[in-house]
Amino acid sequence: MIITVDGPAAAGKGELSRRLAKHFDYARLDTGQIYRAVGWRVLDGGLDPIEAANTLNPADLDRPELRTEATGNAASKVAAIPEVRASLLAFQRDFASRPPGGKKGAVLDGRDCGTVICPDAPVKFFITARADVRAARRTKELQERGLAAIYAAVLRDIVERDARDSQRSVAPLEPAKDALVLDTSDMDADAVFTAALDHISRINIL
Repeated sequence: MIITVDGPAAAGKGELSRRLAKHFDYARLDTGQIYRAVGWRVLDGGLDPIEAANTLNPADLDRPELRTEATGNAASKVAAIPEVRASLLAFQRDFASRPPGGKKGAVLDGRDCGTVICPDAPVKFFITARADVRAARRTKELQERGLAAIYAAVLRDIVERDARDSQRSVAPLEPAKDALVLDTSDMDADAVFTAALDHISRINIL
């Protein structure tokens, strides 16, 4: 069983994917973390993006630096490079088809899980929200982690990243045709989770 959760930054897909993975006891992969790791290696070590993708170490996925806005923006840039995406595609598909830990299913969240990585996944979600709402959420998240964050700058970065992600020629950010689209602008995490479970129950797939 594969569940995909796609959407733009700070829309709530991470929270939903974590809850779904815990609820069904599935393995979870934050695919954005892979691209963040590549972006961080480019920023920190000055590596060529393709070289950084080809030599990615699993230990790189746990670095605290991956959660910074600078790394997120770098991830968005390297994700637009076809060779980088091709290098990382096999890893993601292998995770989905053979979930680690003997799990019976996998939840993948990111930008193109339902459209490119696992287009045949039986359950797909696309989580979105207005840019101003997402910027407020991300600013609060960063400040709670003790990082300096200014709303106007975060909003600008989100708008620029949305444009870059949706306009790239390879795997642009867009809902899969069979995905349930949830606008979380006026929903809390509990409401989003309930809507997702209701959808899964209605299609009677699990």
